[in-house]
Amino acid sequence: MTRAANPLIEPGKAYRTRDLAAWGANPARLAKRLVRTGQLVPLIRGLYMRPVASRFGQAPASDQELLHAFLDGAPFIFTGPERWNALGLGTTAVFAHPLVYNTKRSGLFRLGRRSFLLRRTAFPENPPREWFVVDLLEHADEANASRNELASALGEALGRGSFNVGVLASMLDRYASKGVKTLVKPLLDEARA
Repeated sequence: MTRAANPLIEPGKAYRTRDLAAWGANPARLAKRLVRTGQLVPLIRGLYMRPVASRFGQAPASDQELLHAFLDGAPFIFTGPERWNALGLGTTAVFAHPLVYNTKRSGLFRLGRRSFLLRRTAFPENPPREWFVVDLLEHADEANASRNELASALGEALGRGSFNVGVLASMLDRYASKGVKTLVKPLLDEARA
């Protein structure tokens, strides 16, 4: 006999075992029962998700939802090639795993069928495009790009007004290494002139 779906376990949501304490005195036992009845899918130890029914079968929770539960609500941001390539500075990098900056963990983590490369590092709460420019310059080697070529493309983009010079200067001061600052500051001075 299969039990009816628990209406409190929302489709598309990820849950830690302790989150289930609101619905039962023994959250570990409740998690096992919900997995057995197909209402939850185990991702890694202590982390589960409720798939979303779609016309193609069961769809997983979103990457945002998985990471929010995995990192226990700690701040995080997706970065890497998808964001870097969109800046228009000439990169066409591709990573096998989404790159996620956060304040809790570093390493490659597999959550169900998805893998994420997590790095514990500083980042702004709502990063502007200019922060991604600094991030790209800091990780030019990972984007398989030359810092000098990126700087040249950035100089042209600043000349076209593609980036806010003041915001870029602020992001550079707060998040860039000395080498990147040395490379970009002359471009900012030229854009201001």
